[in-house]
Amino acid sequence: QVQLVESGGGLVQPGGSLTLSCTASGSVFAIGAMGWYRQVPGTQRELVATIAVDCSTNYADSVKGRFTVSRDTYKTTVSLHMNSLKSEETADYYCNDQNIYSGKDYWGQGTQVTVSL
Repeated sequence: QVQLVESGGGLVQPGGSLTLSCTASGSVFAIGAMGWYRQVPGTQRELVATIAVDCSTNYADSVKGRFTVSRDTYKTTVSLHMNSLKSEETADYYCNDQNIYSGKDYWGQGTQVTVSL
């Protein structure tokens, strides 16, 4: 079992920056690729960024050049630094782990990001 807890959400003005963090606990040895997703109520959850165990990254086209995903040496903390935020990026942001041993996806409870004047 892996537990994921997101933090860092809040209110930010358009064009501003915000950093989200996700901390994993439990069976951390089984943590695989991790990622950030976001979801607006009434819409499908969409990929924002992923980071593999070797720290290779992948980003949605809409956030390339603005967002940076990283993880610590122990692979238990994943961060998402968001620059030049747009109002349409207001959403609940979720941390995800593709667990190596169980093959299951684990999700955090989410953290709300509001981009508004």
